[in-house]
Amino acid sequence: MKATIQSNQFATLPNGTRLHYASAGEKGMPLVLFVHGFPEFWYEWEAQLSEFGSDCFAVAPDLRGFNLSDMPSDPSAYKARHIVEDIRLLAEHLGYDRFVLVAHDWGGAIAWNFAIALPRLLDKLIIVNSPHPYLFAQSLTSDPKQREASAYMNWLRAPGSEAALAKDNFALMERFLTGYGQTSTSWFTSEVRQKYHECWARGLTGGVNYYRASPLHPPTDAHAGPLKLELNPDDFRVEVPTRVIWGENDVALPKSLLDGLGNFVDDLRVERIPEGSHWVVHEQPERINRLIRGFLSE
Repeated sequence: MKATIQSNQFATLPNGTRLHYASAGEKGMPLVLFVHGFPEFWYEWEAQLSEFGSDCFAVAPDLRGFNLSDMPSDPSAYKARHIVEDIRLLAEHLGYDRFVLVAHDWGGAIAWNFAIALPRLLDKLIIVNSPHPYLFAQSLTSDPKQREASAYMNWLRAPGSEAALAKDNFALMERFLTGYGQTSTSWFTSEVRQKYHECWARGLTGGVNYYRASPLHPPTDAHAGPLKLELNPDDFRVEVPTRVIWGENDVALPKSLLDGLGNFVDDLRVERIPEGSHWVVHEQPERINRLIRGFLSE
C-alpha cells in the first residue's frame, strides 16, 4: 500500500531559514529524512516517500537554495555547516531527536558532514553516490582523472553559470539529469520534466552556490580548493552505522572514490550497482527501496 505524499509544508527554523518539505506517513513514527542533491528538489525521493510512509514518517525537504525553500543570496550561506544546521533544526521542528538520514549527491555531502559532527542524532546513515569528504578531497588533490571528471564543478562556480543553465529552456540542466552514465532516461517523462522545469524556474543561483561555497573542487591557479586544506583524517571518522549504495557507472563520481572508505566508517556495508549511473535513484527506484528497507530492518 503506497502512502499519500503531502507537499506544500513549511518549517520556519530558529536560524531564520524557511524550508519547504514533503512528507508521507504519520508524525510519531520513526523519522527518515531524505535529502536531495543538485539539480533536484524534494521530488527526487517521490518513490521513497510513498514506499516508506507506510511505516515511517518519511520527510524530504527542499534544501535551502532550491525550489520552494529560502534562497539566501550570499554564497557563504551555503557552506556545509549551515545546511547541517538546517537539517538538525528541521528534525527538531518535526519533534525528533534521533532519525535515519538518506541522501544523494550534494545531500550526501551534507549527510556525511552531519554524521561526522552530530552522530548522537542519527540511528543510521544511507548514502547514494556521494563521496566521503576526506576521500574526495584527497582524490581532487592527487588524481588527475578525478580532476577531469569534476571539471564541471569549476564551470558551475564561475559567474553567470546559472544564466547558461537556464538558456534554451534549461537545456543544460536537462543534460545534467539525463547524462552522467545513464543507459536509460525513461524515468524523465514529460510530467517529470515539467515538475523539474517549474522548480528550476524559481531560481538556480542557490543550487550553484553550493559549488561556490565549497573548497572541494578541482584546484586552479586562482582557487587552490583542496590544496589549501590541512585535513586530519581522524576528524572525519563516522561512528554511525552506514550503508552506501553506489551506481558504478557514475561518470562524475567514479567507484574509485569508495577505495579506503572502510578506514573512516566503523560499521559499513557497500552495495554496488554496476549498471547504475549517478541517477540510480531514478533508474531503479524499487531496487533502491528494497536496499533501504533491508538496511532499516537490520
